[in-house]
Amino acid sequence: MTQPTAAMIVIGDEVLSGRTRDANSWVLAKDLTAIGVALREARVIADDHAQIVATVRELSGKYDHVFTSGGIGPTHDDITADAVADAFGAPIDIRPDARAILEAYYELGALNDARLRMARIPDGASLILNPVSQAPGFKLGNVHVMAGVPAIFAAMLASVTPTLQGGLMTLSHAIRVALPEGELAAPLGAVAAAHPGVGIGSYPFYRGGLGSTLVARSTDRAALAVAVQAIRDMCAVLGTTDLQETPPD
Repeated sequence: MTQPTAAMIVIGDEVLSGRTRDANSWVLAKDLTAIGVALREARVIADDHAQIVATVRELSGKYDHVFTSGGIGPTHDDITADAVADAFGAPIDIRPDARAILEAYYELGALNDARLRMARIPDGASLILNPVSQAPGFKLGNVHVMAGVPAIFAAMLASVTPTLQGGLMTLSHAIRVALPEGELAAPLGAVAAAHPGVGIGSYPFYRGGLGSTLVARSTDRAALAVAVQAIRDMCAVLGTTDLQETPPD
C-alpha cells in the first residue's frame, strides 16, 4: 500500500495582503494525515484567472488530490469556479441541482443574480455539499473546489474525506530535549542520514528554557522505532537522558 498525495491552493488577494489569515491549510493537513493522505504542497495565489488556471493544471497533474479554498462566493472577484472550469476545458453555467439547493435556502425573492452565481457548476462536476451556508462547492477531475470561510471549509471537508481512499498512516514520535540546535545539528544530521526512510526534524523552543523538539516521522513503525532509539542514544552521548517523549498512538 502506498500513500496518496495532495496539494492545497489557497486563493485570495486578502490572504496575500495579510488582511485574512489562512486557517484552511492546517485543517486540511490534519484531516488528510488522519486518513493516510500526504499533503505535499500548499500555495497561496492571487485572485487572478490565468494564475489559477495554470496552478490547477500543474498541481492536478502532479498529485492525486487538489483542494482549493476561496473565490466561490457571489461577488465579481469570486472567479475560482470559472478558472477551474477553464483549467479542464469544461463549460460552466447555472446547474439545476445547485440552483435548487439555493432556492430552498433563501427566502422567496432573495435569490438574486449575484447569489445565483454560486450555482454555476462546470459540466461533469459533482457537488460538494455545504451544510453551513448551503452554496455548494464541487469536484472536477481530482480537484475539490471549496469555500474560503474556515467554518464552511471545515464542514465541506468533513463530507469529502470519507470519499477519499487513504493509504499508509504517517506515525510521528516527538522527543523534547534541553539541548540547543547548534549542539544537535551535526549528530542529528548523522542520525537522519543513517535512517533515510524516516523523516527527522528539529524544532527549537525557548519557553521553560532553551531546547529542541526532535520529531521522527515514518509510515513504517519498526523503522521509526529504530530511528527513535538512535536519537535517544545520540542524546545520551551528548550528555542528557532527561527526555520528554510523545510516542505515536
